[in-house]
Amino acid sequence: MGIKFDMIGIVVKDMKKALDFYRILGLEIPERANDDIHVEVAQSGFRLAFDTQKTIKDIYGGWDEPAGHRIELAFLCDNHETVDKLFDRITEHGYSGHREPWDAVWRQRYGIVQDPDGNLISLFA
Repeated sequence: MGIKFDMIGIVVKDMKKALDFYRILGLEIPERANDDIHVEVAQSGFRLAFDTQKTIKDIYGGWDEPAGHRIELAFLCDNHETVDKLFDRITEHGYSGHREPWDAVWRQRYGIVQDPDGNLISLFA
């Protein structure tokens, strides 16, 4: 018996706000998905899924709003300049920058933003 990593699911308060953020990040998500309760985006051999809190409450039999940082989503950018430009683009659209881009000791350019649901999103090259 084997397994294959296939999907990451994100629980969202407001589907449109969440999808707008990930569109700015660069994911191709059709506008018609804004009112859906479940959305999936295929990228690089796996799926990134978005579910409304109500949907998750129905699936899990309940939902408690989590507190604190639990998981990191990290997006590989083409180069250092792309990290900086993407960070600026996201924050110019009113989303929170958690940590401005810097040159990390592990020799990557790294910046961290926050999606509308408080998830930390790393950008690196």
